[in-house]
Amino acid sequence: MRRLNLFQRFVASESAGGILLAAAAAFAFVWANTPFAAAYFHMKELALPLGHPSLARSLEFWVNDGLMVIFFLLVGLEIKREVLVGELGGLRRAMLPVVAAIGGMVCPAAIYAAANWGTEGIRGWGIPMATDIAFALGVLSLLGRGVPASLKVFLTALAIIDDLGAVLVIALFYSEKLRLVGVGLSVLVVVACFAYGRLGGRRLSVFAALGVVLWYFVLTSGVHPTVAGVLLAMTIPLTADSPLHRLEHGLAPWVSYAILPVFALMNAGVTLRGDAAVVSGVTAGVALGLFVGKPLGIAGFSWLAARAGVVCLPNGAGWRSMIGIGLLGGIGFTMSLFINTLAFPQSPLLDQAKVGVLATSAIAAAAGLLVLRSSSGRGHPG
Repeated sequence: MRRLNLFQRFVASESAGGILLAAAAAFAFVWANTPFAAAYFHMKELALPLGHPSLARSLEFWVNDGLMVIFFLLVGLEIKREVLVGELGGLRRAMLPVVAAIGGMVCPAAIYAAANWGTEGIRGWGIPMATDIAFALGVLSLLGRGVPASLKVFLTALAIIDDLGAVLVIALFYSEKLRLVGVGLSVLVVVACFAYGRLGGRRLSVFAALGVVLWYFVLTSGVHPTVAGVLLAMTIPLTADSPLHRLEHGLAPWVSYAILPVFALMNAGVTLRGDAAVVSGVTAGVALGLFVGKPLGIAGFSWLAARAGVVCLPNGAGWRSMIGIGLLGGIGFTMSLFINTLAFPQSPLLDQAKVGVLATSAIAAAAGLLVLRSSSGRGHPG
């Protein structure tokens, strides 16, 4: 019962956060297309020298590479909890969302690559791989009790595995040239975090201090600094009176109601003039990857696994429902925009990909909602 209550609070937090996230994104988009657009872009470039002069970076940097570390920390905590005691615990329970998530990453990446093969845009192949859990659960919550609870659990598990895949893609393919000194120092800090937890350390303040040091060393190593959040999460113990639970519940409202909306404000502002208005292979690849690749991969791989007898559908769900969930998987907002900033820094392709992400996420949300509503409206789950 306690686990169910925790999950219900998590869904409620993510759903409400998704609405605020959408509002912040819409505000940024409108702002960037008004006569006051210059003020928006000036705000993003404001220099904030925090601490050492070497850390004098723009406000956009501190949001994308600083605050978003906390988002990735929360993602890491959710992954660890689900693997150890949640819906991903045990091979049979995890098999369906794992298979669906793999399909939901492979198909969009393949479709994007096919649309941009041999061009500069190929670097963005990771953009349509991600699912935004806050948006997706927010849309799903609009159907209320018309959706089986098992589908909400499945979508949550799917999105968490999807996030893990995105973290690996960022670490392996979207980081700079590795600097071995920074890597070595980062490893030492991770070992120190593990040792503190194994020796009975439970103070979150100690983990936080070590996390700041880890973030700095990862930043200097060439690996994207947000990976530090996931690494730190893996070291935090999950026990009785667990620091993991305390930290997860403490961070969730801050991430949902502050960090992600601020990230959306910084990254959703794209001016629909010049290069951004061009429908390129990047825009098409992102759009087709999210809207076609996601449902094709999620529902298609699930169907193949079910035919092979290795998985079964969530209780009360049918194939129409799975297609609807696959469409919601095409809401790639947060992680897709984040990977976009890594794939195309200071490039006209950045705004072209943003247009694809924003427009397609909205279309996928509406389509998924319609399919799931028609499924529940027929008196059975599809």
